[in-house]
Amino acid sequence: MLSHHIKHNHSFDILSSKLYDQNTFYKAFLRDLNNCTTEVIIESPYITTKRIDTLLPTLRKLSKRGVRIVINTRNPNEHEGIYKQQAENAIANLQEHNILVLYTAGLHRKLTILDRIVIWEGSLNILSQNDSCEIMRRTKSKYISKRSIEFTGLNNFI
Repeated sequence: MLSHHIKHNHSFDILSSKLYDQNTFYKAFLRDLNNCTTEVIIESPYITTKRIDTLLPTLRKLSKRGVRIVINTRNPNEHEGIYKQQAENAIANLQEHNILVLYTAGLHRKLTILDRIVIWEGSLNILSQNDSCEIMRRTKSKYISKRSIEFTGLNNFI
């Protein structure tokens, strides 16, 4: 009976997810970020100055409140020209605010896990999106959050 109950809860988590696009994502994402109390994990392969300038005030506030922030991205050496420079500058800026930055070669996942319960996943590069048509799914689930951390291997670093 217990396993049936657990399966039902996981199904409900997925069924209760909500979709966002590039026009609706950041407002909802910032609301979730501001409500964070313990941990922010963001996987984004690209980082641009424009997007970091938008998100850094919130991330800085969270860091000062004691929220652990982990960014997983590509090494700036995987980028060229202005994108390499922007990534280097943004990462230095993040690290100045006690934000842990990890590198994963060839990373292309776009994923955020907040307080190990809210998961954002989809095609939108959270730390660099500018002018593209995207989709993001928001799901609230401790189970899916835990499985996502294990699946990506982030549990080995956080």
